[in-house]
Amino acid sequence: MTQDTTHQPYGTPEVPRVAVRGEAHIEVDPEIARIGITVTARGTDRRTALEDLTRRNNAVLDLVKSYGDPVEKLETGTFSITPELTRHGRGERVRAYHGRVHLTAEIADFTTLGELTTRLADLELTQVDGPWWALRPTSPAHGEARRQAVLEAVQRAREYAGALGADLAALVELADLGAENAAPVAMSAPAGTFRAMAYGDTEEAGAPPLDLEPQRQTVHAQVNARFTMTPPRL
Repeated sequence: MTQDTTHQPYGTPEVPRVAVRGEAHIEVDPEIARIGITVTARGTDRRTALEDLTRRNNAVLDLVKSYGDPVEKLETGTFSITPELTRHGRGERVRAYHGRVHLTAEIADFTTLGELTTRLADLELTQVDGPWWALRPTSPAHGEARRQAVLEAVQRAREYAGALGADLAALVELADLGAENAAPVAMSAPAGTFRAMAYGDTEEAGAPPLDLEPQRQTVHAQVNARFTMTPPRL
């Protein structure tokens, strides 16, 4: 049993206090998956590079939007056209222009995800990264983890009090760790990623959809709790 004197005074022999931490770790299936899509183009002049990049970008947008509601979000991130100078010669002679557009898509239907990633990777000079599995910020799993953390804190405090022949009397404080300037909880590492790069058109039939196995997500919750208890029987 410990007491943080910077936040709460010590208890008294008549009204002792017990401070505990409750923790919960639950595993749930992911709700969404995010993929990154990078479209590239290269041309000997700026106009050619821009035209090819625009055409390929439009092809990606049309394909992703064709899936409708399962694609919950589609955003364009960065766009660039970069000149490549010749390695030799004194003048600033441009050898080629490189174009790049990066997009992100958020998908809720994982069957759609497998088919879409395969079709995207089959497009000309299109790179696909991901998926990154995740829960929505409003997922009920976060609330369930917090409830379990509170229940664990009450059970732990009750066991401490019982070891002294006492009972819990009242809750004094319940706080997230961040509310007390404690060290932040470490975030879990990103899920493993899929990566594919298409370098040109293929004459063969389209590849079969990828069978992607969703990675279960671990949700953490921690709380600090302080209780008063009845006088112990020592």
